[in-house]
Amino acid sequence: MATPVVMPRLGDFMAEGQVSRWAKSDGDHVTQGEVIAQIESEKLNYDLEASQDGVLHTLAAEGETVPVDGLLAYLLAEGESPPARDAAAGPAPTAAAPSVPTPARGRMRRGDAAVPSTPGARRLAANLGIDIALVRPTGPRGRVVDADVRAYVESLNPPGGGVSVPRGLPTPTKIEPLAGIRKSIAEHMRGSLAGTAQLSYFLEVDVTEVQRLRRETSRESGSVITLAHALIMACAGTLRRVPAHNSVLVDGNVLYFDEVNIGVAVALDDGLIVPVVRNVQDKSIFEISDEVHDLAVRARENQLSPDEVVGGTFTISVLGTVDGFSPILNAGQSSILGVGRSVQKPVVRGGEVVVREMLTVSLTSDHQVIDGAVAAAFLRRFQQLVERPSRLFN
Repeated sequence: MATPVVMPRLGDFMAEGQVSRWAKSDGDHVTQGEVIAQIESEKLNYDLEASQDGVLHTLAAEGETVPVDGLLAYLLAEGESPPARDAAAGPAPTAAAPSVPTPARGRMRRGDAAVPSTPGARRLAANLGIDIALVRPTGPRGRVVDADVRAYVESLNPPGGGVSVPRGLPTPTKIEPLAGIRKSIAEHMRGSLAGTAQLSYFLEVDVTEVQRLRRETSRESGSVITLAHALIMACAGTLRRVPAHNSVLVDGNVLYFDEVNIGVAVALDDGLIVPVVRNVQDKSIFEISDEVHDLAVRARENQLSPDEVVGGTFTISVLGTVDGFSPILNAGQSSILGVGRSVQKPVVRGGEVVVREMLTVSLTSDHQVIDGAVAAAFLRRFQQLVERPSRLFN
């Protein structure tokens, strides 16, 4: 019986992916676990393996953009014919630019002529359904860059053309469709808000001592210890004492965990990704520093594996340029901690006004799972660990 090969979901924000290369040719015999294709999403690259032995019958061409769960190929038994397309399991692939495959080393093909382009430009063109060979390059050494693709789209869709501008607004100077990673993030955020009862709680925390200790530890150890690393450690300690927040809501059931897997939000040029640091409860601050740095670097270089962006039980989002904010929950998770900037300000200590470095944090929780008293218990314990931080550096 023909086994369908579909576009995998490589993260919460993924809506579609591109077959950047078939590692096996149509009609090849493949074995279970053998890499048959390379898949590229907005944030990740992935080696797609055969789920069983069979003869590969490809349906999607190299360079095609296919929605998640869209049909890529079949694995057939010897002598078996592929099913008719109207009987195919799952949605058929949607070709963004079938005439423009994506070979390695950043080059597109149009006939026999190579079209130099950046990876970002290729992804943008694929997401918008643009034949990149038609785009006029302005980048170094004649390469097509992101701006070239956007300029081409604007030339096809002049301001106001085909778009209903609400009455009273001026004529827009630029119109961009919500597409690619931004569209995926928008759908994910709307889904999170629609499916949860989100409520945020704010607290000021004195970080004077933890800042002193982390600077001292960095100097003595040679490691780069940041305030964010210390806060991740404090979250892990807090979640062990207030485990209701270390939970995920799935199909009406709340799943609780002893293992603390903390997602750390990393800003990209065109979006956000949340790689996961696993078993934080068993790691030192030095291990956290090394792992967070490695994940952030590889996230910005599009080198994370799908396994590194799933499985989080709690998330921390650091936005150090604002005083405070209310982050939106990652789908299923019960809580997320938002971290604003730390500033020196006058506070009252022992009846006297002194200058301390203060930090505003916010805890957003799903009120379906977390009541206000439980949220307050988390913030109290978190504050205690941060303001008496010696155990964070042991």
